[in-house]
Amino acid sequence: MDRRQFTALSGRSLAALVLLAHAQARALSLGDLSNAEASQGLKMALEKGALAAVSLLGKTDGFLGNDKVRIRLPGFLEDAAKLLKSLGQGKRVDELLTSMNRAAEAAVPLARDLLVGAVKSMNVSDAKKILSGGNTSITSFFADKTREPLGVKFLPVVTKATEKVGLADKYNRVASKAQGMGLVKKEDANIQQYVTRKSLDGLYLMIGEEEKKIRQDPFGTGSAVLKKVFGALK
Repeated sequence: MDRRQFTALSGRSLAALVLLAHAQARALSLGDLSNAEASQGLKMALEKGALAAVSLLGKTDGFLGNDKVRIRLPGFLEDAAKLLKSLGQGKRVDELLTSMNRAAEAAVPLARDLLVGAVKSMNVSDAKKILSGGNTSITSFFADKTREPLGVKFLPVVTKATEKVGLADKYNRVASKAQGMGLVKKEDANIQQYVTRKSLDGLYLMIGEEEKKIRQDPFGTGSAVLKKVFGALK
């Protein structure tokens, strides 16, 4: 099989690998690739994608400088911000937006241990979910395992960061009134909770981006185990 054919199949390779890793008869069909190697390859792919996402986001401008995950004001408040800028209040609006994104950048590194722990605790049931979940199944695995506890860890960091900005309290007051008029969703009416949620959304989005890279080009990861695992499917 040439490289182009391999690339076309790579989106399905990881899912197929999981099944093979947990069914001995099928694993044996790969020749010298053992169950242990297949399992190790999967876990390495999971951990590599998660840590790459944390590294990309958990630094200055990880959120603010990335159009895919930059946190903006929700709904009606985005329009209100544009009005404030037109009235010469742009600096204060920018200060709020910057603080929101800096809060996310400060919180994301806290995800490292939980993400790695989720990989280490992966069981056969988790592998089957990854198998049946399609091309974003790794991202879904992490979200299912870590979103709730990470929200608990992120919130105090986000709260501390946003409280430094005077507009944060004003945001909450205005958003609360806007919610009552149906202009802002309930979950967006508190800046601390909103930024925490958007931080997690951004984290899982970037894990998804890393998942795509690993599926498309496992050889490009530079890992001998991943090369062997995915190479066995040629």
